[in-house]
Amino acid sequence: MSDDANVFTAYEIFSPPNMKLEAAPLERDWMDASNQRFAYRCLPLNIANQNGWFLTCPCSFEIYWYGGDAKTDIDIRYLEHKDPSVTSHFGYGVLTFSPPFLFRTPKGINLWVKGPANRIKDGVQALEGIVETDWANSTFTMNWKVTRPFEWIRFERDEPICMLVPIPRGLAESMVPQTAALASDPELLEKYKSWEAGRQNFLGGLANLDPATVQRGWQKDYFQGKKIEGGTFDGHQTRLNIKEFTPRKDA
Repeated sequence: MSDDANVFTAYEIFSPPNMKLEAAPLERDWMDASNQRFAYRCLPLNIANQNGWFLTCPCSFEIYWYGGDAKTDIDIRYLEHKDPSVTSHFGYGVLTFSPPFLFRTPKGINLWVKGPANRIKDGVQALEGIVETDWANSTFTMNWKVTRPFEWIRFERDEPICMLVPIPRGLAESMVPQTAALASDPELLEKYKSWEAGRQNFLGGLANLDPATVQRGWQKDYFQGKKIEGGTFDGHQTRLNIKEFTPRKDA
């Protein structure tokens, strides 16, 4: 095993695995379809889209929930072959995927197992969990809760069904949350006022069809990491470079 503190390993329980692992991409269909792709102007969305890895659906199938709590209240209609990793395991309208991997993260790093960020699926909601994958010798499941009974809902082969995001264990608990009046930090207050004035001027220019403002289209200060006092923030990110999983040399 490698001593690299940043190694994140997906151990294949069987080979070849029936689900793909891939770095989460920037693009989302609904963002592509927005007018002039304006949704991509929201940098926080863009970063969240890419911040982890996708597990993909092993086969195409449809599910139908009759609204009850029993496991048998979900019908699964496989459109290709039957896949044992797709089941109604818990009941209560929950669809379960069993990934073919045992994940091992570096010491002190949990794995946030969630739905694909900003990827909307009608009629069903991804459930999220946090797993201590730096020590656990067990696998986990990825679950989706049907929110619309009495309707067939389709999953396609290779569509993302899970997003894996490493997070430091105890980070949220280590925070010391507090509130304060903005005026208690005069320097920050002045920077905020400068930003607010600039924002209002820009919105006013758009409303009044000021040619220069309209041509500019949108404010890019945060996107470009520009600071109110001038210059840019060192370390600002506009895109992530998430590495793909590759076979370990000694595996």
